[in-house]
Amino acid sequence: MITLGLSLAEKAALAAAGMGTLSASAPGGGPYANKLPKWKGFNLLDFFGPDPSVHRDITKEEHFKWMRDWGFDFVRIPMAYPHYLAFDGDRDITAGEVNNVSTEMIEKIQALVAMAHKYGIHVCLNLHRAPGYCINAGWHEPFNLWKDQAALDAFCWHWNMWAGLYKNTSPQKISFDLLNEPAMREDMNDQHSKSSPVPGDVYRKVAKAAAEAIRKENPHALIIADGNGVGNLVVPELVDLDIAQSCRGYFPHAISHYKAPWANKDPEHLPTPVWPGRVGDQDLNRGMLENYYKPWIELMQKGVGVHCGEAGCWKKTPHAVFIAWFTDVVDILSSHQIGLSLWNFIGDFGILDPGREDVAYEDWYGHKLDRKLLELLKK
Repeated sequence: MITLGLSLAEKAALAAAGMGTLSASAPGGGPYANKLPKWKGFNLLDFFGPDPSVHRDITKEEHFKWMRDWGFDFVRIPMAYPHYLAFDGDRDITAGEVNNVSTEMIEKIQALVAMAHKYGIHVCLNLHRAPGYCINAGWHEPFNLWKDQAALDAFCWHWNMWAGLYKNTSPQKISFDLLNEPAMREDMNDQHSKSSPVPGDVYRKVAKAAAEAIRKENPHALIIADGNGVGNLVVPELVDLDIAQSCRGYFPHAISHYKAPWANKDPEHLPTPVWPGRVGDQDLNRGMLENYYKPWIELMQKGVGVHCGEAGCWKKTPHAVFIAWFTDVVDILSSHQIGLSLWNFIGDFGILDPGREDVAYEDWYGHKLDRKLLELLKK
């Protein structure tokens, strides 16, 4: 069971309100049971872009019905905080404007959450772009989350706001993923500049402050932290903070991000991926995946909930290679009761309309359905 740091009195109060703790999904709840459910689902990108003038009205109610009917129970909503501000988006934002939210945009996000809940789907809210940090370039931040107290104060303000809006919502239905893919980048305006993990004590300070801001409004909140080093590395500094951790399903990038322009400086001159086999100077095989996920499995065995918040493969990887590789990824995670969330539902990483040129698609209400990928995810 997930206790989420509650006292006996708090647990009793939540149970009386129909807001009990979450059950681990591992059979028998043994010593290695995952404290998070084995959620399966998708990221929804409606509020992903930072420019509030560009709204991605992607997700419709029928999409949630399809997800539910196919057996999925989870969506992650990566949000860029400027998207829900009262800000015109045609100039650099100032530090004094980062907390000026738009009621209209907040209500649109809440409507998307409510639609998911209508179909029994858990929602994980994530700050993909937070005040002072984003793994993606393309937006000027007025400060640095890892270095500036003003940025940390704004970060905590945003999470306190979201926690307050959902203070009466059960952790069965909603969770809070603090920050997408933390890292230190040499040049925040250069997508390809070298990055490194955030110093552990710095990440702990930021995550602890945000968790405390959430729990001031919502003491029973389910909080998740992405792995360090762009989501790849377990964060031992957070183990005692009653915060679950989120890994990634993108390893190795030679498979998952083949020819992706935002991930490669020279995307058109890369060796064609195979699985298993040798690509460039790397031998790619299941063993390397098992080694990659070993620290995450060990973290779960220490009593920390683990979920894979993003996974998948960009559209240029040959479909047969993608499916062979992803079969191993899904099998390793699933065998250890770790759920995962595909980066797209609809789009380049998704099961609908991914734009792959080597797939025998099935027509699905006007969409192109990758049935092989769907059946793999359903296993």
